[in-house]
Amino acid sequence: MTEARQQLGRRGEEMATKLLLRRGYTILGRNLHASRWGEIDILAQDGDFLVVVEVRTRRGDRFGSAGASIGPTKQGRLARLALWAVDTYNWEGSWRVDVVTIQMDSRGRLQEMRLLTDAVEGC
Repeated sequence: MTEARQQLGRRGEEMATKLLLRRGYTILGRNLHASRWGEIDILAQDGDFLVVVEVRTRRGDRFGSAGASIGPTKQGRLARLALWAVDTYNWEGSWRVDVVTIQMDSRGRLQEMRLLTDAVEGC
């Protein structure tokens, strides 16, 4: 991954964290490595829910929108990450996967940011 993509991803995660805090989420952790399943961008609590938050940031639309980048394979991985978090943190309540999509123009200016709650089917 190039340095520019890493910076874009970090910027997107910062923006998403601020959005979640404004919406009343409690941030429990960021960039949590879950063994073979990958990484949880943001782990949060929203009321009684443990929430795994995936952040998708795109600059320009050459490769499609931020939301369109989450296909069935990624959805399955996110569900497994959520189960890992539930097990690791001994969570006994409800849980879900939310997605924050951030679309920027080619110059890096914010065009749209959306919070999609309960965004992964089968959770």
